[in-house]
Amino acid sequence: MPKLLRNTIRLVKEVKEEEVIFETYYTPPFIPFDVVYEATDMSQAMQEGTKSERELMDDLVVFVSDRIYEGKFSAQELKSGLHAPEAMRILQEQVQFVAQGDQTDETKKFLMEKNL
Repeated sequence: MPKLLRNTIRLVKEVKEEEVIFETYYTPPFIPFDVVYEATDMSQAMQEGTKSERELMDDLVVFVSDRIYEGKFSAQELKSGLHAPEAMRILQEQVQFVAQGDQTDETKKFLMEKNL
């Protein structure tokens, strides 16, 4: 059986002085197509600006934690584990993965090394 596309997200679990400890999470091996509809709605909201930035961030966090990663981490763990300057880009990349199958080169390399 061919391998299905997967994605990853790295969340900061702890910071000890200058050492940052991450935990990597993988998307489930199968994400149902109906999640694409939700991702499309999220992408459209981002492009059209129909929601406030705060509403959009809250929606993105819940969508990523609950729908894409199926509760492997909570929305609060996601918010606390993303580095602020990269957070919106990472959340948008997660939505892009579901909507279009886009993976970053870093993710492709990481998954290949893990044989996933």
